[in-house]
Formats: sequence, C-alpha cells, structure tokens
Amino acid sequence: MASGTRTWREAAQAALYGPDGFYRRPEGPAGHFRTSVHASPLYARAVADLLCRVDAALGHPAELAFTDMGAGRGELVTGVLAHCPAELTERLRPYAVEIAARPAGLDPRVIWLDTPPDGVTGLFFANEWLDNVPLDVAEADGDGTARQVLVRPDGEELLGDPVAGEDAAWLAGWWPLEGAPPGSRAEIGRPRDAAWAGAVAGLRAGLAVAVDYAHARAARPPMGTLTGFRDGREVRPVPDGSCDITAHVALDACAAAGADHGPAGSLISQREALRALGVDGGRPPLSLASTDPVAYVRALGRAGEAAELTAPGGLGGFGWLLQPVGAACADLVADGPAGPPSEGRDPEG
Repeated sequence: MASGTRTWREAAQAALYGPDGFYRRPEGPAGHFRTSVHASPLYARAVADLLCRVDAALGHPAELAFTDMGAGRGELVTGVLAHCPAELTERLRPYAVEIAARPAGLDPRVIWLDTPPDGVTGLFFANEWLDNVPLDVAEADGDGTARQVLVRPDGEELLGDPVAGEDAAWLAGWWPLEGAPPGSRAEIGRPRDAAWAGAVAGLRAGLAVAVDYAHARAARPPMGTLTGFRDGREVRPVPDGSCDITAHVALDACAAAGADHGPAGSLISQREALRALGVDGGRPPLSLASTDPVAYVRALGRAGEAAELTAPGGLGGFGWLLQPVGAACADLVADGPAGPPSEGRDPEG
C-alpha cells in the first residue's frame, strides 16, 4: 500500500467516527444535510403508526422496544414518543443509538446507547444509517481487473491491489465489474450486509426497517455514488472529518443477509411506504377555504410536507427495506415494486 494512503473503509471510519470525526461534531447531522426526519413531523407520525402496527401484531407485549438507529440528536425518537398513544407509551422502551454524547434536554425516557440493544422485541428503525457504514471502493483498471481504491487524507485517490477473497466474491454476486469499461467503480457493500444482519439478529421478534437512498443489482451506477456533504451542499469526499462521507446502499444485498434471521424482507419505495402509513400529499378541498380558512391553511401546509416526503424524484424515491423477525410482523406495510432511488440527500440544510 502506498505511503500515506488507506482504503476508503479505513479512512471513512476514522473521518466519521474517530475522536474528531464528523458525527461527533456539536451541530450534529442536521447542521449539514436534511433528512425525512427533519423535513416534517409527519415522518415521525408515520413511524409511530408503524410502531403501533408492530405492537398489535405482537399481541401488545408487556414491553415493546423502539430503536432509533443512527439517531443524530434524537429527533426521530422524540417525534415518535410525541405521537404514541398513552397506553403504548407506558410499555415502550425507546432506544437511541448514536456515537455522539447524549444531547441536553432529551426526554429522560430515551435510553441513549452507542450500540444497538440486543434481545429486544419491537421495531428497529434505521433512517439513513447504512449509507454511513464505511465500505471499500473498487475500480476497474485498463485490463478490466477490479482493484482496491486507496485514498490520501486530502482525498486524492490511487489504485491498489486487485480485490480478492470475500470482497471479490461480494462483487461477483452483487456488483460485477468483470467486463466493465476501465474506470468503472463499485462500492463493496459487505460491511453493510454484516451490519444489517447484526441489527436484525438483535431482535427476538418484530420488524427491522432500513431507509436509505439505494440501488438494485440490475441498475448499479457505473461510476459508484461515493460523495460528501457539508453545510447543506454536496462536496468532494475528503476523509478529514470536515464532511459527511456517504454512498448509496445495495439494499437488495442487505435484505439477503438479513433473511438468515427470519422471513424474507421486502423492498418498497418511501412513497409507497408512507402512503400505506397515511401520509398523502393530496391538497385539501377548496371548499374548506371558505368554511374554515385557518384549517385550510394548516391542511395545505401538511399536504406540502407530505408531498415533499413522497416526491418520486426526491425523498419519496428512497428505498425501504422491511425485514420481519417472526411471521407476525410480515406484511405490515403494503408492498410492491421498489420505486426509483433518490439521487442523494436533500441538500437544504
């Protein structure tokens, strides 16, 4: 390996999660990019609705866990608690999983952890977590050989040794570079598969959900998706802790890895998932404007927020992986063919 270089997985791990890493910065992720959680409280309400469905499917257990994986500063778990019925809240064990320190003022009921709880029953929800699980990058050289991409601290790249072993097997099965034009790239999703399988294994029973901008094997992006975000803008990925480093997720590969722990998962778009959970961007009837103008304005605002969350070319194009653990929590959200993947985070920070 060339002096001063690391693999992208090693470099991103340090840049995101090291002592001075991006995800330990005081402003939190919301200071740099906008997710569905930040776009509207309707998102947390929909997740709370899904949590209620899991609760009912499991027969209203004495203790039900809600795990907010990659919790940022606790925005989603706070919103879910606000929308849960009192009867469920009394039985709920809310967990927020994040490497940063517990934020001041967070609801004391929330259990703040740096690793997911194990052996719980309920809903595990990971909104834009897997895209930040560091991975290695491969590139086809002039002879068509898939080589490891190495990176310097300033973001300059060079090619290393040929990809071998389990990484080569993963590429062959999920993102083949054989025969691809020189310069074609792939992101080796094996660490994400392992992270997802571990999260699913932590549930005794319930439902695990991963929400991310994603792609399928039949339509992998030929140049990969590795990028950075800083201050609401997409930037060149530089592994120095100054920016987020992210890449779209091969959710189909994650689904296969998670299937070892229960029924097969399903992949749908966020648009389909949120509509099934009652989030609809339809405008209120104009007649309401004359009978109750204040209610009309409020309904119009909610419709605008719902439209943003479900827009096919934006947040609505995110993929939802629904992985049940046990048969009771299968088919809790209407499924169908996955929609087109989002091309990135909403840059409005």
